[in-house]
Amino acid sequence: MRSAFVLAMLFAATAASADPPPWEADAKVLLEGVKEIAGPGVPGTIAAWGAKAFPVVLAGAGGDAHVPVVAAARLGRGRIVAFAHDGYGSAAAQEKGDTGTLMVNAVRWAAGTARAPKIGVVGSDLATFLGAKGLDAAKIEGSKVALSLGGLDAVCVFDCELGPAAIDALDRFIADGNGVVAGVTGWGWSQVHGGADVRGNALNRLVAPAGLGWTADFAKKTSGDGFAAGEIPGAMTHAGRAIEALEASAEGESGFSPADLARASVSAIAAVLVLPAGASDMRAHLAMLARDRADRLVPTEKAPLRAADALDRFLLTAQLEEARLQPPDKVPALPGATAFPGAVPKDARGVERDFAIDAGIPGWQSTGLYVPAGQPVTVTVPEAAAGAKLSLRIGAHTDTIFHLDVWPRAPDVSSEIPVTAAKTVAASPFGGLLYLVIPEKCALGTFSIHVSGAVEAPYYVLGKTTLDSWKRLRGAPGPWAELGSSKVILTVPSSCIRDLDDPKSLMEFWDRVLDAAADLATIPKERKRPERYVADVEISAGYMHSGYPIMTHLDAAPRMVSLATMEKGDWGLFHELGHNHQQPDWTFEGTGEVTCNLWSLYISETLCNLKPEQAHEALKDREKRSREHCRNGADYAKWKKDPFLALMMYLQLKEQFGWQPFKEAFAAYRALPAAERPLTDQQQRDQWLVRISRAAKKDLGPFFDVWGVPTSAESRESLKKLPRWMPLDFPGRK
Repeated sequence: MRSAFVLAMLFAATAASADPPPWEADAKVLLEGVKEIAGPGVPGTIAAWGAKAFPVVLAGAGGDAHVPVVAAARLGRGRIVAFAHDGYGSAAAQEKGDTGTLMVNAVRWAAGTARAPKIGVVGSDLATFLGAKGLDAAKIEGSKVALSLGGLDAVCVFDCELGPAAIDALDRFIADGNGVVAGVTGWGWSQVHGGADVRGNALNRLVAPAGLGWTADFAKKTSGDGFAAGEIPGAMTHAGRAIEALEASAEGESGFSPADLARASVSAIAAVLVLPAGASDMRAHLAMLARDRADRLVPTEKAPLRAADALDRFLLTAQLEEARLQPPDKVPALPGATAFPGAVPKDARGVERDFAIDAGIPGWQSTGLYVPAGQPVTVTVPEAAAGAKLSLRIGAHTDTIFHLDVWPRAPDVSSEIPVTAAKTVAASPFGGLLYLVIPEKCALGTFSIHVSGAVEAPYYVLGKTTLDSWKRLRGAPGPWAELGSSKVILTVPSSCIRDLDDPKSLMEFWDRVLDAAADLATIPKERKRPERYVADVEISAGYMHSGYPIMTHLDAAPRMVSLATMEKGDWGLFHELGHNHQQPDWTFEGTGEVTCNLWSLYISETLCNLKPEQAHEALKDREKRSREHCRNGADYAKWKKDPFLALMMYLQLKEQFGWQPFKEAFAAYRALPAAERPLTDQQQRDQWLVRISRAAKKDLGPFFDVWGVPTSAESRESLKKLPRWMPLDFPGRK
């Protein structure tokens, strides 16, 4: 049975689908004369869940879903309007589209019934603009907010670093029947504060009682450089109504289309991620729903949660968020942890270990230990390290999959906890491998840490772990294993390595892979930090993707740890490594999935002795396809959309001139001063033509022309003193 709080706070589902929203009158006032507003910088988003909160202008949120980029609320006798970027407070933003009209409407609405409202402005140059619109507006210094609100009817706040006294004064100001118009870039605030929970933002604490909250998400623009406005936002963009609709639909009430429920799920999830800790009634209600549907909240490969399972996806997200907010000794082991990342045997013993940490190696430092789900682990560091921005990571599976239609696991299964004291206790509802994360340019040198409460996991380090030790370690109870060197670390299910007898030869081969990649990129073979590959049951995008770590699906894990398989080449694994060595200076539009394949070709050739057509079947008919493309008009748009067709052009250069010109060109780019680096796509194409031509000591302008890759007359003219080159019997050769 739904709690009285929820029924009072949320709206009936039948009303949500049939009646106009109750905020329609207020929204019409705010949107009068507004059709489109600016999108300064990269705006964030806002969640609206309170009974008297409502969306005003919407941003895209993927598919047909939308979330507020401007929202408002009544709170007691007061009023609030929230913008999802502090740039909305600039005078310049008011000149774009109807932003200025919306701002004036917002200020007048927030001021309530005052006929000649007096307005204060904090943290922006908005006062002059408002004055020109006939409003009595004056600037207030952020440090004087608490003493400057007397006599005002509304205040515009675009300073999210206000102190407690100012926030308390604004809270009383609203309670007295006045209004606040505020702008916060939620994601930006979080980044500036080291990834802090956006709920900690001072203005978020101010507006939370109204059922509003700035999120850490990015807005997707819906019109030109900004956001379409004017229409009253639909019911499913209000998180309160969205939650009610999800619940009603699950109980059998009709009237909601799959699209409605998908939109509702997006709104509901956005709200639960910023729901304040004090919303105990709402949290209790969601916990009750989760208990009632517990068996549905365990997604697996065989029984995933799909987009149609909107309520269950929302409840699982709420469950994850609730667990994340608990102190370490209260973090539960969520049922889904058994399916992924996996369970630790019940008889596994916790261990205590000391580790020497080299702070000169940034990123994740492996411990070879695994933290069981819901079990606290204690890590002790020197006092000097407590303020060095270190953190603990539990779990290697950093990809979140909230946006995917199918969830074969929980959408977020890893945790990172800042180290702010000499002793840190941490826990995860899913468990995972334990890492100490070192920031860039850490000056701690070498120091020791002590870990207690975790269990051993299979962990092999080339040059350190003996084969005798490995025979014991490969049977360690942790469900995930790592094989590493100073150049690369592989993270795979422990089941993949239980029978691995010779990790030494395997990792020596992987070191040669990384050395080959460095050779082509002309960078040192000794790396600042090892590259990482992590296998996962699902990843955020594609079959694999680059980054730190490089992510793959689980089917790649057995290949990664089989020397016999790797010696035969693996285009995909080399492709993602290529992405990590790509540089934007020589990767122009259409070549993002092309130039990375130079590394696939190079490693396949130099380590695996594979010809291009053996490395990838798409290159088997390259001569025929190349000629057809060039004879049939060399459509550049088609070239940009076909990565293997484009790669054939690069491959022709390699087959004629070898790899040395590529290496020379890459090295030349890296040595460029900032002022000489290409800034536009045209400049990127021009510089690539010039630099690869000079490295090959040939004029490649005609070659680029016949392939249809446009370059400027100036760049081609600069090469006239070099001898022209074109492949034999190729269209365009004279």
